[in-house]
Amino acid sequence: MSLQPLSTHFKTTFIIAYPIVLSQLGHITVGVADSVMVGELGTEPLAAVSLANSIFSLVLMFGIGVSMAITPLVAAADGKGDKQKSGEVFRHGFIINMCAAFLLGLLVLSGSSVLYYLDQPEQVVRLTIPYLLIITLSLIPFMLFQTFKQYAEGLSFTRTAMFITLSANLLNIAFNYLLIYGKLGFPALGLNGAGWATLISRVIMAIVMIAYVTRASWFQQGLRIKHLQKKLMVRMLKLGIPTGFQYVFEVGAFSCAAIMMGWLGAQALAAHQIALNMAAVSYMMVTGIAAASTVRVGNQLGKQDIPNMRRAGFSAFLMGLMLMTASAILFVVGKHFLPSFYIDEPDVIELAGSLLIVAAFFQLSDGVQAVGLGSLRGMADVKIPTIITLVAYWVLGLPIAYWLAFPMNLGPHGIWYGLLLSLTIAAILLFARFHYLSKKLLKQSSSVKKVQTA
Repeated sequence: MSLQPLSTHFKTTFIIAYPIVLSQLGHITVGVADSVMVGELGTEPLAAVSLANSIFSLVLMFGIGVSMAITPLVAAADGKGDKQKSGEVFRHGFIINMCAAFLLGLLVLSGSSVLYYLDQPEQVVRLTIPYLLIITLSLIPFMLFQTFKQYAEGLSFTRTAMFITLSANLLNIAFNYLLIYGKLGFPALGLNGAGWATLISRVIMAIVMIAYVTRASWFQQGLRIKHLQKKLMVRMLKLGIPTGFQYVFEVGAFSCAAIMMGWLGAQALAAHQIALNMAAVSYMMVTGIAAASTVRVGNQLGKQDIPNMRRAGFSAFLMGLMLMTASAILFVVGKHFLPSFYIDEPDVIELAGSLLIVAAFFQLSDGVQAVGLGSLRGMADVKIPTIITLVAYWVLGLPIAYWLAFPMNLGPHGIWYGLLLSLTIAAILLFARFHYLSKKLLKQSSSVKKVQTA
């Protein structure tokens, strides 16, 4: 197999990545739209959105991580031309994802009352719980969507999911307008209206995605399972659960940061939500590049083309850096302009703008660590990356964030300095991990070829 130039890998990765990037952007824009439109109701409703999304994002991202076990296995099977294997992965993934949706939903429903014991502003908690319970209902349609989306992406069909996600996001904004403010005869439900809008749009999104995949000419798998394969089920769980925890460790660090912000008051929490929303947009976009890297690395690994596997991974790292550099520049230039979309309170805007400066510094690290996780996932390497994220965010980052914010009296900025440290450590270690493993496989591949030609 010939070694393809980096520019070819860049182009191929981009073709797969850009629809996923836009799809991921659509997912996060749901939360952004909720925050912007709820922000017009005042600081406390906006703080409630922050608190609810901090909790819900944990289970949502864990669910996304579990569903991602489908993609590298389907991509590897596709690289080998094994359609039967890709079908088996899809069907087992469907069962795993539905079970995950029910269990995660029950976890949120049973644990929502814990918010009263986290020392948050009482009125914010009262607003948070009903909204949180409503959006939790969207887990089932969302995981249905993810199942079919990840299968299609494993086969490199990414564009339709993009169109469906963006269309659903437009529907969410429309329903927000109708249900938050009570327009065109609809009841004015305030914050809860945003929750119902999210639920409705995700139900529609799931229905359309299922219809697309099941009617596609390349879909010949069906959902009927004659018997479960224990070995495949265990393999997918060993891949999906650590991936879910990778997301939980990172997103959980930001959720824990939101709780610490709540200790500093509603204004700090609202400012945190605004800056976090902006950072989450760029993060979800770069996870689209990471997902494309999973597909490309997994596909090349399935073909046993290790040199091009390495180049596919490095092209994704380069794309991630380019995207996050642009994001960092935007944060610096728009540090006061961007928060004004959310709220018109000067103190909150000023604080959010200063947090965006910190966010600008960790954009490059966030991009590298996200692509690193995606590339390693394509190699089915998840255990060590999971440990790396655990140590970076929870052993080092959060304790330092607490120390800087409270004993050192740096307040909200101290919390974000800790997050900056976490992302930087994770980025360095994950990039090093990909370089080490891919180089090791390259040497093994070269040795095998020498023996075969001898």
